[in-house]
Amino acid sequence: MIRICFHGSESTGKSVLAEKLGRELGLPLVPEYGRTYAEAHGTTFSMADLEAIAAGHEDAVQAVTATGAPLALLDTDPLMTAAWAQMLFGTIPAALLDYPKADLYLLFDPDVPWVEDGTRLFGSASERTRFAALAEDLLHQTGVRFERISGSWAEREALSRTIIAGLT
Repeated sequence: MIRICFHGSESTGKSVLAEKLGRELGLPLVPEYGRTYAEAHGTTFSMADLEAIAAGHEDAVQAVTATGAPLALLDTDPLMTAAWAQMLFGTIPAALLDYPKADLYLLFDPDVPWVEDGTRLFGSASERTRFAALAEDLLHQTGVRFERISGSWAEREALSRTIIAGLT
């Protein structure tokens, strides 16, 4: 199974686009487990919370992998949870980096307007820039393959569709 992960800082369109493309292209989607966790437990995270989020997300990835689908979309993954750990606590537990990596990451730039949804924490321009840099740095540090997604909502969608079509 080819796994494509939507990666990047908050409020960049990852979840909306992953859901839309999954539905329209008939691809399995692993939704963002961190959002579900935050809605149930709040956003005052501890490192144990982040580790639980990564484990819950990986369980969902394994369930989708077991379906035998040729391609799946992941709305973030433990590597993004590692960026959260760095942003919140200034450190990343090795366990967050040990999870399997996606085959391709789509890195969403924070060049669209911030939208508050009740689970987001880093809305100032400086926080968005810092979080985006941390997310990108982790892609470089782990040596994974990635493509940058930026521009308007329509441009993001068109580029994502083109990249996904090239993998099917």
